[in-house]
Amino acid sequence: MSQTIAEKILSLHSGKEVYAGDIVIAGIDYAMSQDGTTPLAIESFRDMEVTDVWNPDKISFVIDHSAPSPSQQVSNLHEMMREFAREQGINVYDIGCGVCHQLIPEQGHVVPGDLVVGADSHTCTYGALNVFSTGIGSTDIAAVYTSGKLWFKVPDTIKINVGGELPEGVYSKDLILKIIGNLSADGATYMSVEFGGDAISSLSVEARMTVCNMAVEMGAKAGIMEADRRVMDYVRKHSGREPEPVKADGDASYNREINVDASSLEPVVAKPHRVDNVVPVAELEGLEIQEAYLGTCTNGRLEDLRIASGILNGRKVKEGVKFIVAPASKQIYLDAMNEGILQVLIESGAAVVTPGCGPCVGTHNGVPADGENVISTANRNFRGRMGNPEAFIYLASPATVAASAIKGELTDPRGMLSRPW
Repeated sequence: MSQTIAEKILSLHSGKEVYAGDIVIAGIDYAMSQDGTTPLAIESFRDMEVTDVWNPDKISFVIDHSAPSPSQQVSNLHEMMREFAREQGINVYDIGCGVCHQLIPEQGHVVPGDLVVGADSHTCTYGALNVFSTGIGSTDIAAVYTSGKLWFKVPDTIKINVGGELPEGVYSKDLILKIIGNLSADGATYMSVEFGGDAISSLSVEARMTVCNMAVEMGAKAGIMEADRRVMDYVRKHSGREPEPVKADGDASYNREINVDASSLEPVVAKPHRVDNVVPVAELEGLEIQEAYLGTCTNGRLEDLRIASGILNGRKVKEGVKFIVAPASKQIYLDAMNEGILQVLIESGAAVVTPGCGPCVGTHNGVPADGENVISTANRNFRGRMGNPEAFIYLASPATVAASAIKGELTDPRGMLSRPW
């Protein structure tokens, strides 16, 4: 029988031909956890009375959610992670290295055809590299650390064909927000979503990561794309491992197929307090903001900083707006510095913080005040997400965030575009 990408990868990793609805035990190619989930994973690992992890070369710990540490308690948890990693020979990406979902592909740990798990819900990001990657809980990741295996229910797959071409001023973030708005926050629960079509093929690997990163925001188990030349070039640049790309069969069985015309899209925002509460930016133009945030595992990559700097170059952030920028990794920070991007952002009025997740999850670095409106490139706008349940978070593209920071109100970026950096 014909198979989807998810069915093929889970078949290859379980040693038998499987289809949607089957239960399998599959071997894992790589696993990671971050500082919000690793301490519990370590405790669970010890409760399982296992001495050694299955393969320290296939595990990473990432200290990114509260980095640098904002409290004594968190510092002790970080040290717990470091001690366990030293004991087991596990790689640690410590404070300042960046966000886990940038580091894992950037450092070459995943390649097309892999099965990857992470104790973080946005692990689905790596689907942009033709990887079946999914988020799991701390106790499940502890089981992976002991055995190198995990059970899965093979998911149904939704196929989303994105045709046409994104108009100027419209980006991959607008595309995925529009899709989530149409499908709803639970429209793809426990499914794999295959993204394809001419518009996807035209996107950079960075932009594709933005799309797959937010698959979980419509309930998906995984978001995944085929590996084309751009993906293979990216992988060869970052990894020495041999990729084994997987394509769906032409007559594979899907739960449903959805067609999207990219050329008809416009800049959008997700209104508080749901990611699927999506409307055109034009409907909300003029809504005052007090904070703007550029960063996260969704839009903190070099391409995103370039887009924002192209709009901010020669302009100033409006007085009274807190504009916070967090590059997604140390390498991106350095690249942005070498290109002059950081200088543009800082001269415009940005406060550049340590690469990491802090502002997004609300642990530190930019917690908004009561009643403040925040325009953010993050992936979630739930009540309290940035550390204050009395604030209001609007999600948008880097261009919309930059334009809004300049005017101090929600702004359609198309009227402020300048030549890219």
